[in-house]
Amino acid sequence: MLSPTMKPPPSFLLSLLLFLLLLLTTTTSSSSSSTTTTNTTAAAKTLPPSPSPTSSPTPTPTPTPKPPITTPSTKPPITTPSTPSTPSTLDPKQVRALQALNLPSKNPCSLYKCDSSRPFSHLLSLHLANCSDDISLSFTALKSLSTLQNLSFSNCPVAPIRFPNELTLSLHSFSCIHSLRHLTGIFLARFVNLTDLTISNVPVNTSGNKLRGRVPTSVTLLDNLEILNLSSNGLNGEVPSEFGNLIALKNVSLASNSLSGSIPESISAIPGLVHLDLSSNQLNGTIPKFLGDMKGLRYLNLQNNNLHGVLPFNASVIKRLVVFKIGGNSNLCYNHTVLSSKLKLGIARCDKHGLPMSPPAAKDSSADDSESDSSDYDDDDSSQKGDHHHGPNKVVLGVAIGLSSIVFLIVFLVLLSKCCS
Repeated sequence: MLSPTMKPPPSFLLSLLLFLLLLLTTTTSSSSSSTTTTNTTAAAKTLPPSPSPTSSPTPTPTPTPKPPITTPSTKPPITTPSTPSTPSTLDPKQVRALQALNLPSKNPCSLYKCDSSRPFSHLLSLHLANCSDDISLSFTALKSLSTLQNLSFSNCPVAPIRFPNELTLSLHSFSCIHSLRHLTGIFLARFVNLTDLTISNVPVNTSGNKLRGRVPTSVTLLDNLEILNLSSNGLNGEVPSEFGNLIALKNVSLASNSLSGSIPESISAIPGLVHLDLSSNQLNGTIPKFLGDMKGLRYLNLQNNNLHGVLPFNASVIKRLVVFKIGGNSNLCYNHTVLSSKLKLGIARCDKHGLPMSPPAAKDSSADDSESDSSDYDDDDSSQKGDHHHGPNKVVLGVAIGLSSIVFLIVFLVLLSKCCS
């Protein structure tokens, strides 16, 4: 019992004390349970299970061991197709050829495409770029590289050399960009098996190379070509109708061949054309009017062909042209009401039917050409009349002079007799 003088503890303190006692009891119980569980689990792991007195033990089957997984020794290693596993398998002759060309000869198949021939592989593709000054395209070295199918030059302005025949027949692709200084049509014509040809920033001389056959339509695929000179060859057939696809052309010469047909209208699609020479061929048809509408054209040579009809140009078009030649087309004529004969075009003027007139008789140099130019097409009658009037007859003129002399003599005698008398 409490003393009368002692005060009972506050209820708050009693509640806190009870809570602490409860918490301590719970923690102790959990720790004891956890320890028991751990010990039981450990015992289960270390002690075999006790057989039940009512049942016989069941034997545990022994698992069959699996064989280890191994990679078959016959499987080849995975390699890049263009990189041989053994760099030294390249044909020794081609290795020496690369050395002679001052090209990398160590593991070359890692740089260039090779085939899989045995015992030695061979080069199929070779690209020469940014060549040094000491590179030399030896004929012997190039002959050793006759297995090449693709050969390209880029920024290699070295002196060109004759390619061996074995190499020219083997190549399917040839590219030359700002390289080899200059090429010729004969050189390119030897690559008879080419399916891909790229020539850029290289002067190509194709004049007088005895080229035969038609102008190939494949040439019209060179849409960056600026100068095309196929003159003085044996080309025949018509000028390709796709010629206008060469939109970068500035200078074209197909002169001195055996080309026939008409001038293709597609040429009008070439915006920057300055020079057009189709002379000394067998072109027929009329001169197309669109040639006069091409403002940039300065050189036009159509002479010595079989062109006919009326010239469709006026004086302003001809004055704009620096060179204009149309002579040697016997069936071509000009309208003398549009163009003056002083232009000396080398063709006859047209009659009223649009056909060439016979050349006029020689005239005195003092004659006024403007009078003949101002006449109309219907001046055939007047010209015929003029042909019958050739001035006074020589006999009449002689008689008149004789009579005048007699009259003068009579007058002189009469005056003389009067003076004497």
